[in-house]
Amino acid sequence: MTRPQPPQPSPAGALAAAPAAFPHAGLLAALRLALGGPCAPGARVGVAVSGGADSAMLAAHAAAAARELGLALTIFHVHHGLQSAADEWERRVRELGALLEAPVAVERVLVRPDGKGEEAAAREARYQALGRLARGHGVCAVLLAHHRGDQAETVLLRLLRGTGVAGMAAMAPASERDGVRYLRPWIDQDRAAILDAAAAFEAATGWRPVQDPTNADPRYTRAAVRELLAPVLDARWPGWRAIVARHAGHMAEAAQILEEVARGDFAGLDPAPDGRSFSLAAWRRLSAPRQAQVLRYWFGLCGARMPTDARMRDLLRQLRGLHSLGHDRQLRVEQAGHAVRCHRGRVWMEPRPSRAVRPTDEK
Repeated sequence: MTRPQPPQPSPAGALAAAPAAFPHAGLLAALRLALGGPCAPGARVGVAVSGGADSAMLAAHAAAAARELGLALTIFHVHHGLQSAADEWERRVRELGALLEAPVAVERVLVRPDGKGEEAAAREARYQALGRLARGHGVCAVLLAHHRGDQAETVLLRLLRGTGVAGMAAMAPASERDGVRYLRPWIDQDRAAILDAAAAFEAATGWRPVQDPTNADPRYTRAAVRELLAPVLDARWPGWRAIVARHAGHMAEAAQILEEVARGDFAGLDPAPDGRSFSLAAWRRLSAPRQAQVLRYWFGLCGARMPTDARMRDLLRQLRGLHSLGHDRQLRVEQAGHAVRCHRGRVWMEPRPSRAVRPTDEK
């Protein structure tokens, strides 16, 4: 005779079981504010859940906040297939969804590094999958569980890669990618509180978050920062994460100012109505730093990928070196699906025609 199993606690019961261990009330208020921003009452929101402690706790709080706000919640899980335990992670996410009384949508992806490296390729595949899930389920926003530690690591990585001011702003509390709105309500939250929450949640419900071994494997770039560099910084500057994350906020403000200046400069270049061309003579009247900045603004306006520093220097050299209207027609700089041309004193952006691809039968 089998012993009857006790009923699983509800999400509200799980949260109430150990309220002191969960992140402070201000965090929950911030999550409610984020949920109430781009979403109307009755709308559906998504939350990306890997199965780890951070995203699982975000899902638990989002489930409670969504009910209070009259929103529906769907959990999105991307199955990368890179770890032998990937199927088990999916099973645990589905268990969490059942506990939180939230539907779970899973998309499996095939990660192809293609020279990018496994980390970058997995991140790109994940965002593409989340975009498809978001559009397929009609959500108004997708919640991501990035926290202060993630933000600090991102700033360090971008600093070491030589990124510009906009890149040093790292991750924004709200952003848009491929038409999908992403919210990071925990971007200023210390991870220690999230781990306390996960421990209390496990004690109350029996559900345990998964552990991704790559998070502690220094062969991966972000894990190397976390495992090798962070302990040294912790010993010398215990509050470095908050300081570096605050620096990201300062860079975000600086980037906004630069964009406003570039927007004003571009308006003075006699731009075409569609923004795809401007006057070379007017551009040359700008100072050298503003010439470069307005070109970056123009690339973004045209939906073109930002050029590398070397490619930008080459483009600046060529534009500054043009001396006659007859010579300018020879300028052509290729840039990731676009080409920059110049003719009769006008610089313009044109899309490069893609190579025809023979259709194949779907499998």
